[in-house]
Parts: sequence; C-alpha cells; structure tokens
Amino acid sequence: MFNKDVAIVGAGPAGLFAAYLISEFSNLKTIIIEQGADVSERECSSSSRAYCSKCKPCHMLCGIGGAGTLSSGLLNLRPDIGGNLYELLENPREAVNLVCIIDHIFLEFGAPRKLLMGDPKELEELQRKAASNGVRFIPIPQRLMGTDKSKAVVMKFKRHLERKGVEFLLKTRVEHVEKEKLILSNGEEVHAKYILVAPGRYNASWLSKEAERLGIPTKYTPIDIGVRVEVPAIIMDPIIKIARDPKFHIYTTTYDDFVRTFCVNHRGFVVMEVYEDFVCVNGRSYLERKTQNTNFAFLVQINLTEPLENTLAYGISVAKQTTVLGGFKPIVQRLGDLRKGRRSTWTRISHSNVIPTLKTVTPGDIAMAMPHRIVTDILEGLDKLDRVIPGVADDSTLLYAPEIKLSVCRLYTNRDLETNVENIFVAGDGAGVSRGLVTAAATGLIAARGILRKEGIEITFTEEFFKDAISSESCKIISQF
Repeated sequence: MFNKDVAIVGAGPAGLFAAYLISEFSNLKTIIIEQGADVSERECSSSSRAYCSKCKPCHMLCGIGGAGTLSSGLLNLRPDIGGNLYELLENPREAVNLVCIIDHIFLEFGAPRKLLMGDPKELEELQRKAASNGVRFIPIPQRLMGTDKSKAVVMKFKRHLERKGVEFLLKTRVEHVEKEKLILSNGEEVHAKYILVAPGRYNASWLSKEAERLGIPTKYTPIDIGVRVEVPAIIMDPIIKIARDPKFHIYTTTYDDFVRTFCVNHRGFVVMEVYEDFVCVNGRSYLERKTQNTNFAFLVQINLTEPLENTLAYGISVAKQTTVLGGFKPIVQRLGDLRKGRRSTWTRISHSNVIPTLKTVTPGDIAMAMPHRIVTDILEGLDKLDRVIPGVADDSTLLYAPEIKLSVCRLYTNRDLETNVENIFVAGDGAGVSRGLVTAAATGLIAARGILRKEGIEITFTEEFFKDAISSESCKIISQF
C-alpha cells in the first residue's frame, strides 16, 4: 500500500506538468502511476503488433511522456489550438502566459531553442491565398522537438521530478478510482488526499466508465475521423518554409462539414497504432532521419445527436470495420483509385510517384470501409486544399485509413478541473479538457494549481511566479497570436 498526498494517474504531458508545479511550490508527497513503460523502453515497431509487456497497448500510446513522445513532439504555441484555454481561464492573458510557461519548461529540459515562425508577409499571403479558395489558414508559433529529441527532453523532465521527490510507479494499471484511493490491477492500493486522473486518449473509455460509476456528469465530444495523406515532400516544401505544421480548416461543399489538416510530418513516416482489437495510423517526424515524403492527417469532425450520442462507440465501429477489411492492417489507397471507385493494388501503387513509408498495410478501397459522407468530405476537402497547395490532390497521392482521434467524454468540472467528487481532479485529452500536447500540459498545471489552492498555496500564471517565462523573447512572439 502507498500513502501519498497526491496521486496522479498517467505520465503524459498533463501528469508530468501537474507534478512539476506541485513539486516546485509545495512539499506534497506525489506519485505518478503509469500503465506504460519508461521513455527509454518505448520502442514500437510500426510493422508489427508491438505491445507493452503487461497492459498490452502499443508503446506509441502509453508510457512516460504520453502519446506525443513518439509522435513529432511538435509544440503548437497558441492558446486556442488543440483545445481552448480561453474557455478554461477567466483571464485571457493567463491563457497566453500559460502557453509561455509550458514552452519555457520544455526549453529548460532541452527542447530546441529555434522558434518556427514564417515571415509575416509570407504568412499573410498564404492566408490570403487560402481564403480566396474557401480555406482558412491559421498561423501558429511552433517548436519542433521531433520523435528523437522529444524522448531526451522527457527523460530530463522525469529525472528532474524524481530529484524533487516525485515517485513513479510504471507498468501498472489503475483499475478503479475512489475518493482518496486508487485500486491497482495487481490488488494494491494507493491512498492519497488528492487524486488527479489524466490517462490520455487511450484510456478515455475507461475514464468514462469510472466517471459514470462515481456519479461524475459527462457529455460526449465530437470525434475526428479521416485518413493520413502522404505526398512527395517537394510538394509541401514551399508551405513548410512558412509554417512547419500548417493548420488548414475547410468546410465541404456537399455537406458543409468541417475538415482540417493535423499533425504534418514533413519528410517523416506514416506509422501504425495498435489498439486491443483494431488499428489506426499516425505520423512521426525526426530531426535526424528524413524521407522523401510528407504526411498529414486529414480529419472530418463528426457530431452525433439522438438516438446515438456516443461518438467514441461510433469511431471505434469505423476503426474496427476498416481493420477487418485490412486484415488487421491499415488500408492504403491511391487518391486516383478512390476517385475512380476501384481498390488499389501493389501494382497500381508502384506506378505512383509516392513510395509508401508504411509497408505493413493492405492495398484496398477506403470507400468500402468508411461511410460515404466521410469519403465525400475527404475528396472535396482535398480538392479545395489542392488550390492552396498544388499537387496535394494528385491521383498518385496516398491515403492511409483509418486515422481517428478517438472521442472522449468531457467530464464536468469547476475552473480548477475538480469534479463533483471532492478532491478528484482531471486533466488532459482523456478527460476531454484538451486536444493536444500543449493544452494537455496546461490542464495539468491548472489542476495542480487547484490542488495547491486547497492547501492554502495561491499560484497565479503571472510574472510574479514565472518572470523568466513571461518576459522571454519567445513569449513576446507568442503573445502576438
């Protein structure tokens, strides 16, 4: 049995940043329980069903650092990207400050100092070109760690927390959350006055069930379903020079649905995510390893009402159907074949000028796997995007399916992210309060501040406590957006 002051479920950005704030401003004894492995052990082959030894999720999705560690490690330094911090904080200035603080902490642990920002005139011109073609381009200051560099950053982060007295319990799954107690899958218990639940998207379904059992109100959030697009890197080069991870928002012609680009991996790799009974795709990019291709997610936002509001169940059903058709592999298809209503074959793919970076795939027909409406949105959205990025909708462009950002139940909380069960707090993507690396980290800080407040320690995200972060040159740039 463990007796602590604070128990944190999940060692992703929300959990790590929460532990950081608590350890910096108090002597509260803190433990982080993580079902995945240490960051040094998180090697996941995209060509096999690589699992953790105990909990069986792919190493890409669980472990120290969370899912973002083995993705591109890109920091989108804007309060309204990957969630909306303006909705969580009463003071808009605090939302900006919080992004600056997170950026500064990442820099402390070795994130590259180069801030990726295009020339203002080029950004404005790209906005103008996009707008004239019915597409919205969103400029964002960004910092790229890369899959390789981000692992080193997280290692330093973890070592710092350990020096501050934070304890880690790894490869251990939390079975149930109780008031002032966690019940582990091995039968042990962790007792703590405060509990912060930040399990990430992989365990969103588990958290939803725990919330129902505890009587914590929830609501379903929209789900993103789509494909990962892979094109020759040379097509994206002019855009990448302006914005490293360009965000384009599109409304389609037929259904007026919202489609967006997400997680651009320039000269990167398409990889496979393995869940218990289905697979999805994602992307990686490295600072050192490069390919001749660029990939990005192209996602359709789905909202459901009566009689089915459970967007998570809907997304999983699409993922399972696609997985069945792919023989437990993702499906890959040339865009031209999708347009012509025929499945792709390896012969047809070999005729393209795009060599797939993910080989463990099944050539097939995405229209057989995904609903007609989503396929129509993808086709129409890519045609609009092609007017902004010529060549992105060429017949030889490769589409990998499914790419799904699993929906989660948004747990109702107060402004400190405390639920209606006293002293149980939530944070991160798994609780539906964030949708990205930086905002997940921000919710961890907000929840940690709420815990400290209950101990009579008042922290504000102002220059009084974080002078170096808020007065930095990077923060001045971030503040302009």
